[in-house]
Amino acid sequence: MGFTDIFLLAVALAMDCFTVSVVSGCVLKRWEGALILWISFLFGLFQAAMPLLGWAATSRFADYIESFDHWVAFALLLFLGVKMILESAKEESARLFNPHLLAVQLTLALATSIDALAVGISMAVMGYGTIASLAFPLSVIGAVSLAFGILGHLLGIRFGRVVSRRLRPELLGGLLLIFIGVKVLLSHLLA
Repeated sequence: MGFTDIFLLAVALAMDCFTVSVVSGCVLKRWEGALILWISFLFGLFQAAMPLLGWAATSRFADYIESFDHWVAFALLLFLGVKMILESAKEESARLFNPHLLAVQLTLALATSIDALAVGISMAVMGYGTIASLAFPLSVIGAVSLAFGILGHLLGIRFGRVVSRRLRPELLGGLLLIFIGVKVLLSHLLA
């Protein structure tokens, strides 16, 4: 794969991170630089690590992983989405969905990167035979996801105030997470 192909692949993988980051920015409502960088870093780390795991498991477990990865992503996104929707009905002081919580951050990073396992499997099939040959593509994937995470947060903060006047961000975010989960599930089931 050339640079353009790797970059386009990285952008495609980062789109779920971007969407979730917009929602997180809407919930945060203000600039929290360290937190935004941390969440975006987790997105980049997980997006880069999952293809590595997929690549490493290809020789033994490719069929096994492909048979259920979409169900795991769907279940995690559905769980978080329903949780956000339920919390949108609570008073602001009683809400539990909180981008500040490490468990929420890790769950979102994992859920948005499950589909990257398949990318690692395809990289093994395309001839990436060593970890060294994966270094550049995985670095690009991680960097693009990091950048999209930051951009998504900024857009969520900027436009989140307008959205939150008409609709609670947690409700919108929950619906978006469920939509992403259904999209992942259907794309695998209908393929």
